[in-house]
Amino acid sequence: MKVMRKIIQIDEELCDGCGLCVPSCAEGSLEIVDGKAKVVADNLCDGLGACLGECPNDALRIIEREAEEFDEEAVEEYLAAKEKNKAKQAPVFTGGCPSAGIQHFAAAKPADQTAKPVPPVAAQASALTHWPIQIHLVPPTAPFLQGADLLVLADCVPVAFPTLHRDFLQSKAVMMGCPKLDDAQSYIQKFEQIFRVAGIKSITTVVMEVPCCSGLPMIVKKGLEVAGADIPMDEVVISTRGEILNRERLIN
Repeated sequence: MKVMRKIIQIDEELCDGCGLCVPSCAEGSLEIVDGKAKVVADNLCDGLGACLGECPNDALRIIEREAEEFDEEAVEEYLAAKEKNKAKQAPVFTGGCPSAGIQHFAAAKPADQTAKPVPPVAAQASALTHWPIQIHLVPPTAPFLQGADLLVLADCVPVAFPTLHRDFLQSKAVMMGCPKLDDAQSYIQKFEQIFRVAGIKSITTVVMEVPCCSGLPMIVKKGLEVAGADIPMDEVVISTRGEILNRERLIN
């Protein structure tokens, strides 16, 4: 039955689909659909607005309109079905996939440039010292995270910024992912676990100038908040032309 009540409204022009509002909704009524946050069903939204403070663009607000009554039983059924479906779709790693196996290796030595001239970019040695690097594949107890300076990259950055290894990756443990296409809540949980057990010394997030990338530093900060950790954190923003637009200390 429809009644006049408070409910969430989303301004699609302001919403960039970062997904940070989704995990803050305990009822699961918010999802990213076609790159925008949507209320899945009116009867799943309690209208209390727990999601409002998570949106970096102020795209969410509470309005009063005619809507289906909030239904707690429907919420429980929906969340149960969602968890069941997630369990069915979750990948199972058996150790046979190379991307799931942890490797820890020394940085390569620079090439001998005396024998044959090479372009500067080609001569740059890799500074990567471990594997895997995808956020969802790195376990919180990975040995390369222990006492590390952590570099968290939006996954478009390595393509746009040509000297990433030289300017950012040296002596750092790196984790990489997409704040728009991946599951923000699982990222928050992963970083929370890392910040609880790994003894991370510092964090540098490097993101692109595009709006959806702004979610990555916020995800990391949320992980710090949930873990109750106090770790210095910097943010670097890269233009789509590969230039550093801004460097900022977010947490001292």
